[in-house]
Amino acid sequence: MSQPKPASDKSPYFDIAEKYGVEIDFRPFIKIEPLSAKEFRQQRISILDYSAVIFTARTAVDHFFHLCEELRVVIPESMKYFCMTESIAVYLQKYTVYRKRKIFFSQAGKVEELATIIGKRAKENYLAPVTDIHKDDLFTLLDTKKINYMKAVMFRTVSNDFADGEMFDYDMLLFFSPSGITSLLKNFPNFRQEDIRIGCFGPTTAKAIKDAGLRLDMEAPTPEAPSMTAALELYFRREQSNGKKNGK
Repeated sequence: MSQPKPASDKSPYFDIAEKYGVEIDFRPFIKIEPLSAKEFRQQRISILDYSAVIFTARTAVDHFFHLCEELRVVIPESMKYFCMTESIAVYLQKYTVYRKRKIFFSQAGKVEELATIIGKRAKENYLAPVTDIHKDDLFTLLDTKKINYMKAVMFRTVSNDFADGEMFDYDMLLFFSPSGITSLLKNFPNFRQEDIRIGCFGPTTAKAIKDAGLRLDMEAPTPEAPSMTAALELYFRREQSNGKKNGK
């Protein structure tokens, strides 16, 4: 599993492992690194030129405020924040006083709803902290609404390299971003899939797997498997059924 280990023991991944007698290792293939103040300045973006900030992830919140601290930028009380989800909005309390008049979020956690909320406040000048590799679905919607915004790269996605001698002996690999595939091929340039199953979440990750010449054995989301855990459950159930049919 190319993601960090779940913080809670109640994660459905552990239930699946126990139910089907499999072992799941959580080993991130990618990691996030902050840009330095010097690197950020090269973008020639002045944070205080903006009246509102768009946050699509808690990671963006952390890097935005840490960078402001490094740059010695004092965020004014008048700054407004627009968040993809309520949990991100609540997380903002770590850095600023929560006031409904300045913090807005999508109830359903959907880009369309957030774009609508932003569209109702079109006079604001928006800054969007992003990683170097990011989705543009929200920004495409903002373009159609003629919203004045600027994407500011404040952190980057890099390969989480494997140490010499680190074990890599798995029956299945699960990926959640194209960067994970890039990391796989960087760490193991002579990688041969053979009997190793590969699963993924999201169409862009699926495309990266196929473009790399690898076989995609399991994909989510689908109508019958909207999540990775649902896809795993369905996969193991089918494998179990096929095993019984073959007398295994």
